[in-house]
Amino acid sequence: MSFKLKFWGVRGSIACASPNHVAFGGNTSCIEISAGGDKLILDAGTGIRNLGHWLLKKDVKRANILMSHTHWDHINGFPFFAPAFRKDRSFHIMAGHLIDDGGIRNILAGQMANPTFPVPLEAMQANMTFEDFRAGDSFGLGKNGRIKVRTAPLNHPNGATGYRIEYAGKSVCYVTDTEHVIGQPDQNILGLIEGADLVIYDSTYTEEFLGRIGWGHSTWQEGIRLARAAEVKRLAIFHHDPDHEDVLMEEIEKRAKDVWPGAFAARESARISLSDTGNKNPSIHVGKSLKASAA
Repeated sequence: MSFKLKFWGVRGSIACASPNHVAFGGNTSCIEISAGGDKLILDAGTGIRNLGHWLLKKDVKRANILMSHTHWDHINGFPFFAPAFRKDRSFHIMAGHLIDDGGIRNILAGQMANPTFPVPLEAMQANMTFEDFRAGDSFGLGKNGRIKVRTAPLNHPNGATGYRIEYAGKSVCYVTDTEHVIGQPDQNILGLIEGADLVIYDSTYTEEFLGRIGWGHSTWQEGIRLARAAEVKRLAIFHHDPDHEDVLMEEIEKRAKDVWPGAFAARESARISLSDTGNKNPSIHVGKSLKASAA
């Protein structure tokens, strides 16, 4: 009945490989969730490459891949997802923003088509099924649908989907990418995250936000406001701006914790376990190891 997750990529916009992006990580969005014996993958940014190698090492045969949206930083690791090239693997790929725009398969195939990529989607030998739904739908995944998934539309250019994943009495919400309206809490998000054990929230900007309205992102300050209003237990600051190097990220995390102790900054390779303690305020253990280990 274990329910845990691991961050394989926490960066937004573009991957960053530099000595100044080590403590928090430089790979773009990808999260692995383990719910009992089932695997869910949230987004296919560059972090999915390392995750793929780990899944092969552990001989994981199948997983569901849930896409928040399909801007480059959330899909450009997909062509390098090694398990997808194995005939003995199966992946169910879902998205909630493309049902009226050609579907998720067409987008993933398009980024692997000439002249932008030399290896086509058809080279992937895994059994891959593609499913489009409408943001706002709910459905079950895993054995007998035991993982409950609720979704909501997010305020992002070209559309995006937020997810609430419930299993064994616990809940994790993935809310990226989204832009808030100053002074108007997003009711779609509040309804999605109400009472959640953990919310992973788009906190790309700090003071830069006012100069980047319309770019589709939010702040850690708004994340805390939403978390408090929805009585969330913990908030993971996520989708770090590429210009936010380790020193600045440490400052951001400190400022956020000073405002609300339930906040912390997501780090690549960090693991979070939602322990089933049976009480109303279960502990959440946040690992900070940079070693590649499974969720």
